[in-house]
Amino acid sequence: MQCINRRSLLIGLTSAATTSLSGARAQPQPYPQRPVRVIVPYAAGGASDIVARLVVAAMAEKLGQSLFVDNRGGGASMIGTQAIATAAPDGYTIGVVDSAFSINPSLFGAKLPYDTKKDFTPVSLLARTSLLLVVSESLPVSNVKELVALAKSKPGALSMATAGLGTAVHLGCEQFRQEAGIDVVSVPYRGGGPSIIDLLGGKVDFTFSTIPAVLEHVRGNNLKALGSTTGRIAQLPDVPSMVEAGLPKVDAAPDFGIVAPANLSPAILSQLGTAAQGVLKSDDLRRRLDEIGCESIGSTPGEYIAHIDASIEKWRHIVTAGNIKPE
Repeated sequence: MQCINRRSLLIGLTSAATTSLSGARAQPQPYPQRPVRVIVPYAAGGASDIVARLVVAAMAEKLGQSLFVDNRGGGASMIGTQAIATAAPDGYTIGVVDSAFSINPSLFGAKLPYDTKKDFTPVSLLARTSLLLVVSESLPVSNVKELVALAKSKPGALSMATAGLGTAVHLGCEQFRQEAGIDVVSVPYRGGGPSIIDLLGGKVDFTFSTIPAVLEHVRGNNLKALGSTTGRIAQLPDVPSMVEAGLPKVDAAPDFGIVAPANLSPAILSQLGTAAQGVLKSDDLRRRLDEIGCESIGSTPGEYIAHIDASIEKWRHIVTAGNIKPE
C-alpha cells in the first residue's frame, strides 16, 4: 500500500511538473529578444537616413536591444517600403518613411506595389522639417511677392527646379506654382543636390529645398531664402514664413515616421510607440534634431494614422491639379 501511494505521488508530481513547464513555454517571450531591422527606403546620407539613425540609436537604449538601419533605396522609395510591407509582423522589421509614403498613392495609383492604408501599422510620426523657397543670387527679387510679380510679368520665362519625383520638395514646388498662379518652366532633377548646383550656377531661377542642403549657401549670400513652409526657423530667423508671405497653403514639409507591417500585435506596437514618443520628448534628441533643422514630434499611433490620411488627401489634390505623372 505504501509502495502504491509513493508511485501515485511520483506520477502526480511528474504530471504537475510537465504541466508547469508546458505553461511556461506558452508564455510569450519579452520583446525584443534580438536586434531589430529598420528599413530606410533611401540611400545612406539623406535626410530620412540621418533622422532614422538618430532616432533608432536613442530607441535602442529604451528597448534594451540594438536597432540597425538597412538602406533599401530606389523606385521612388517603393522598393524599401514594399520590403517593410512584406516582412513578418513580429516587430523585428520596421521602417522609417518620409512624405513620399503619403504622396505615392496619388502619384502611382494602381502601380503602387502595396496598399498604404492596409499593409502597414503606423507607429509614430517622428519629426518634420521645413522647406525653404530659395532663388539664385542674381535674380532681381528680395521676397516672395516680388518673385511672383516677376513671374507674372514674364510668363514662361522663369525656371523652377523640381527635385526628386514625388518628394515633398517636388510637391512643394508644384504647390507654390499652383497657389501663386504663375507660369514657369519646370525643370526636373533626380535629387536635391544637382538642382542646388544648377541654382548656384544660375542655370535655374528658384526651387524649394530642405534646410541642411542650402543653409550654408544662404548664410554665405550665394542663394537668397525668401520663405519657409512651416513658420520661421531658428537657423534663419529673418526669413518669413509662407503664411507671412501671403501663401498659407504652400505648406509642404518633409516628415518622417515609423511604420511596421500590418497586423503587428498591440503589445509590440505599444512598446515601439512608447519608446519612440519617449526619446522624441527627450532634451538630447530634440537638440540633435534641431541642429539639422528638424522639429521633434513623437506622435501616438492614432495621431500618425490621422496625419497619413490627411496627407494622402492633400497630395492627391496637388497631383491631380498639376497633372503630375511618373516619369
